[in-house]
Amino acid sequence: MKLLLRSIMKYIVGIAMLGVMLFLPAGTFRYPNGWLFVILLSVPMLLMGIVMLCKAPKLLESRLDNKEKMGTQKFVVLGFALVFLGTFVLSALDYRFGWSRVSPALVIASSVLFLVGYALYAEVSRENAYLSRTIEVQEGQKVIDTGLYRMVRHPMYFATLFMFLPLPLILGSFWGLIPVAFYLPLIIFRILDEERFLLESLEGYADYKAKVKYRLIPFIF
Repeated sequence: MKLLLRSIMKYIVGIAMLGVMLFLPAGTFRYPNGWLFVILLSVPMLLMGIVMLCKAPKLLESRLDNKEKMGTQKFVVLGFALVFLGTFVLSALDYRFGWSRVSPALVIASSVLFLVGYALYAEVSRENAYLSRTIEVQEGQKVIDTGLYRMVRHPMYFATLFMFLPLPLILGSFWGLIPVAFYLPLIIFRILDEERFLLESLEGYADYKAKVKYRLIPFIF
């Protein structure tokens, strides 16, 4: 019950904060692309939360813990927050003042990419019971080398590329692509720093790294 109440509260607060970041700078609640993104984010998030609560409560609890312990990663998390804040606000201002226009076809395609990313994200969560929003090694943790982990060493981050890079286009803005462009460099920095930690702290990770060549994008990086 405590986990359920905590999950509901965090869900409500998160959606409310998203609404503030979108509709306040837009100057209106009549922001169709804003509502589209709220639905695309909130519905899968709710369904995934229900599944984790029933099937993997420990995983849900770890996902709710987003307090980064490593000093370097605290600055990366701050960078992510600024990227998303800038993307939401600039995209909403774009709608308010009509700086750019994204075609409906591109909005739909970007929405499909977002849902593909969410599906990949859910699959990674199913595959890896040790998944956490913070960089850590849990007691008894083992290297996962099945499923998407056979393709890249960090499939969760790979999934987020599908979710977050098209985000401004879902919101109907080309200007929003400016802040979201910083997402990829931040992810790469986070991965490099995380791998240094895993090599030192997680048994078997060195062998896994030698077996799976690519970190984030197959055949590229």
